[in-house]
Amino acid sequence: MADTVKPANDWEIAQGAKMRPIVDLARERLGIPAEFVEPYGHYKAKIGMDFVKKSLAERPDGKLILVTAISPTPAGEGKTTTTVGLGDAINRIGKKAMICLREPSLGPCFGVKGGAAGGGYSQVVPMDDINLHFTGDFHAIGVANNLLAAMIDNHVYWGNELGIDPRRITWRRCVDMNDRALRSIVTSLGGVANGFPREDGFDITVASEIMAILCLSTSLEDLTRRIGNIIVAQTRDRQPVRASQLKAEGAMTAILKDAIKPNLVQTLENNPAFIHGGPFANIAHGCNSVTATRLALKLNDYVVTEAGFGADLGAEKFFDIKCRKAGLKPAMAVVVATARALKFHGGVPRPQLGPENVEAVTKGFVNLKRHLGNIKKFGVPAMVCVNRFPTDTDAELNAIVDACKGEGVKAFICTHFADGSKGAEALARAVVDGIAEGKADYKPLYPDDMPLLDKIKTIATSIYGAGSVAAPKAIVDRLAELEKQGFGNLPICMAKTQYSFSSNGDLYGAPSGFELPIREIRLSAGAEFVIAICGDIMTMPGLPRVPSSEKMFVNEAGQIIGLS
Repeated sequence: MADTVKPANDWEIAQGAKMRPIVDLARERLGIPAEFVEPYGHYKAKIGMDFVKKSLAERPDGKLILVTAISPTPAGEGKTTTTVGLGDAINRIGKKAMICLREPSLGPCFGVKGGAAGGGYSQVVPMDDINLHFTGDFHAIGVANNLLAAMIDNHVYWGNELGIDPRRITWRRCVDMNDRALRSIVTSLGGVANGFPREDGFDITVASEIMAILCLSTSLEDLTRRIGNIIVAQTRDRQPVRASQLKAEGAMTAILKDAIKPNLVQTLENNPAFIHGGPFANIAHGCNSVTATRLALKLNDYVVTEAGFGADLGAEKFFDIKCRKAGLKPAMAVVVATARALKFHGGVPRPQLGPENVEAVTKGFVNLKRHLGNIKKFGVPAMVCVNRFPTDTDAELNAIVDACKGEGVKAFICTHFADGSKGAEALARAVVDGIAEGKADYKPLYPDDMPLLDKIKTIATSIYGAGSVAAPKAIVDRLAELEKQGFGNLPICMAKTQYSFSSNGDLYGAPSGFELPIREIRLSAGAEFVIAICGDIMTMPGLPRVPSSEKMFVNEAGQIIGLS
């Protein structure tokens, strides 16, 4: 049976894909004239901002569908795979749909996860290009970020007219790689000619404010404005210093002028896909670009997008940051779960996930139940996609469906990994029918004018299930300072482990009543949110003991093996 036999490796399937020329796909499926399609080779392209601007002004919006998931486990849930499969399935049933994904980061590609272009017969292609350098967006983001860092140090070196306090420079450098050695460094060693030595550090590119700004900007003008508003340091009398005071926004926008254009590719079934921007959801806001999503909504009746990691992170930030700021109105959410992952949340160690264990599935359902309850708090109806794995038994799958039914939620067993769009057809029909019922009434979790600390407490208690928040006096004082400076209306971007509702990555299931520690507050004045860093989460990950990069090689035909 197709749903119980693992197909060929992802890379073999991707290498065998019969792709359509991207200019033809853009014209025939999306109505984009060739003069607005900027090809990067035959099968990927950027869409010109003139077309974006024209389309946003002239066309009505389609319906927006969010794909999110339970708290991730080592067993894997397949959220991107489901996003691709659902988008293909909606097209399969005769509707006009496309997907919007984030660009993969090289950090996870060479670290733990491998590629991030979907899997099996629900992938986006060209897979190798997407997972590696793609259209150069991440390179441009890193260069723009590090240009600003260089201009800060250069300004201090050449007289420091703005009176920057070197001890209060907050702008960090970035690189798109997991490299723990760069978390904390000392710069400008080697003598007077190299500047003033100071402590510094790197974040991974996907956690940088430039990445967030690119993904939240609506135009080149908006991009320039946001970059100029970045606060990079303070003076000795604690006054903020912005990028605009360093005259950096023009050059940075020049570096990013192509990166802001949405990237168009296709699925294995030759359906269009925008893949643009790539912030992590555990340390950033975890959603693809506003520009790509808004354009997709103008060109299609249905748009399927994803938000990173579990619904406590990606979905919460999708609703509270992206939708709030971009004026988006999601019509449906699909939560991805697997029997294997629920067994893991039910206490079964990874090596023992294969054998049937209905009791563990039922016990682990508490994780899915909380995520479903959280989504309801935003006024968005939800359905569940049970992504079937070869070792799943009917008893385990039926237990999930029955448990969802007990919560008043429809669940569908899907085999899109093995069967492509056919394996998610029932889910697609239910999603389209559910949207037609018009029950969605999106609202953010908290109002703009709620105090910053109360916003943090609201997310912690209402979404995570925390009993309290541990905010030392320095954290409380910093939040008060931000409110005094006029940033009190900004939303909160929580930086927290993805593996648990709590800040303890080893606390699975649905823990409650715990204390959530807030370690640091960072202001992203350009991205227009406040970051609350919880527990020991790092904005620069490290490589694992055996990184995925050790298993990659290029064969004699020039094909990359192991990038999946």
